[in-house]
Amino acid sequence: MEFFNALEPLLKLFWLVAIPASVIFLIQAIMTFTGSDAMEGTSADFDSNLEGTDTPFQLFSLRNLVNFLLGFGWTGISFYDVISSKPLLIGLSIVVGLLFVFVFFAIIRKMMQLSENNSFNIQHTVGKVADVYLRIPAHKSGKGKVSVSVKGAFHEVDAVTEQDAIPSGTPVKIIQVMSGNILLVETL
Repeated sequence: MEFFNALEPLLKLFWLVAIPASVIFLIQAIMTFTGSDAMEGTSADFDSNLEGTDTPFQLFSLRNLVNFLLGFGWTGISFYDVISSKPLLIGLSIVVGLLFVFVFFAIIRKMMQLSENNSFNIQHTVGKVADVYLRIPAHKSGKGKVSVSVKGAFHEVDAVTEQDAIPSGTPVKIIQVMSGNILLVETL
């Protein structure tokens, strides 16, 4: 404790910011990797109408505060003996703290781009080419099946045609989705 009391006030402030921020950061990291805080950082820490924003995270959150304080504190400690101008040191610490928050936003944005909605929407089949899986009877007199690829996954869907019967294995183009999720197709 004698070492800490002998420090200059500004360096003491940097240590008082860096140590608790580091401990909280480590706790958050452990909770993140164990899945304990799946929603942390996705909502604001205040009541406000934030409708219409397309970001999955908010600027004012505990995680961003910790990121800022982490960058601020450790930059101040690291450059305390290198930069003699205290206002310049504080300014650099603030810039690095803000940079930590920006890097966090950039990482989260890239991670969100990795997520993909692969749920099947039959409307996405219109205009695609499919292969007849089960023979399609002529002039909507019965249903057959087609195999169509949507977002890299193959789906078998009921289909009808207004043309002559279409045998299995024939490539067809999907014209529209009819009631009951039945596809209207025509030969290519």
